[in-house]
Amino acid sequence: MDVRPLSPAVGAEVLDLDLAGVITDEVLTALTTAFHQHCVLVFRDQHLAPASQQAFAACWGTPLVVPYLHAHAVPGYPSVLRVPNIGKAPTPTENWHFDSAYFENPPPIAILAAQELPPVGGDTMWANQYLAYDALSPTMQELLSNLRAAFTGTMPDDDGVRHEVVTYHPIVRTHPATGRRSLAVGRIESVPPDETSAGARVGSRRTARPPAFSGNNSRPPA
Repeated sequence: MDVRPLSPAVGAEVLDLDLAGVITDEVLTALTTAFHQHCVLVFRDQHLAPASQQAFAACWGTPLVVPYLHAHAVPGYPSVLRVPNIGKAPTPTENWHFDSAYFENPPPIAILAAQELPPVGGDTMWANQYLAYDALSPTMQELLSNLRAAFTGTMPDDDGVRHEVVTYHPIVRTHPATGRRSLAVGRIESVPPDETSAGARVGSRRTARPPAFSGNNSRPPA
């Protein structure tokens, strides 16, 4: 197995590894080390079937199953969700985000397996929130370290009607394995709206400023 950085900021490509095969403890340890170092791992030309994707996810922990999203799951694989391309205009994921941020305990890892890709484009942008935090002044780091941010989503109630959910998470988080601090910027709690917007803009600008982000050039099957 070979790990090659894709950029100075974030992401590495893993070569010479078949994800549909057996992932030994030694390989998983090496992948975990690479993941903690590079934040995003790219495995090209794998074309995983749902069973293989679910099995690979299980190497990292118990795959998350969200009952109210069962309609989007691949039949027989409740933890593998289909994400259709609905275009840029109507989708909320065109903003910087991390998956399921409005959950009380968001999943620490997301595994994406592209099924249909355009011949040109189709990149996914990734941001290194360690670097976004490191780029802040000590004063701003201290200010944000005592604040929480609101993350909004929707969930169905008992009769199936979806309602808005707002969950609060610390803006500055310390990774339990690496000990490094990173940013998670949303609507800041208990701060006047104008100051909230200013704080969020600072975080977003640090996220979107090179060298904090990079894209991976996905390739369609040959």
